[in-house]
Amino acid sequence: MLQVVVFSLVPFIWWLITAREKENFLHWLGFKRPLITNKKQFFTLFLSSIVLFSLPTIIILPKLVDSSNLAISQFSGKGRAVFLPALIYSFIQTGLSEEILFRGFINKRLSAKFGFTIANFSQALLFGLLHGLIFYSFVGLWGIIIIVTITGSVGWIIGWINEQRAGGSIIPGWLFHASSNLLMSILAMFNLI
Repeated sequence: MLQVVVFSLVPFIWWLITAREKENFLHWLGFKRPLITNKKQFFTLFLSSIVLFSLPTIIILPKLVDSSNLAISQFSGKGRAVFLPALIYSFIQTGLSEEILFRGFINKRLSAKFGFTIANFSQALLFGLLHGLIFYSFVGLWGIIIIVTITGSVGWIIGWINEQRAGGSIIPGWLFHASSNLLMSILAMFNLI
């Protein structure tokens, strides 16, 4: 919960100063019912994106980084006993906090100022760079470039799904992000990565 509070602090202060009179904080961030016109197409895109972006992580990440340096290493080899902590880690600590900051705050505020294309690219780059910085001391320059590219691409597709396919709701992105993290956590729980 601490990470959610920390990642929400700047957006909350920004909202207090600029938008408090216009709409409530959660709606301003994009916590609203997704507007999905073609549900079958949306869910196909949603699930295929999770698989598409999980594969490079499963294949490439273990070659770049010692698994003990990954956040999911806390679940390594512990099986079903750590499923609840993995759920909390995936849905609250990482999924919720990062979606609030990157897609709910940065993407939406930059979109209002510069348009969706520039905003989505910018938030995705920042998202990728944050993940690259986490591994800076563990991998070389090429490793950083690969990590930034993969996570930045994930950030871009999440932003695109939220804004272009879900009516500006960050809920699909949150579920996408959390599901991907949960998948990686489950793989770690059973020593599959």
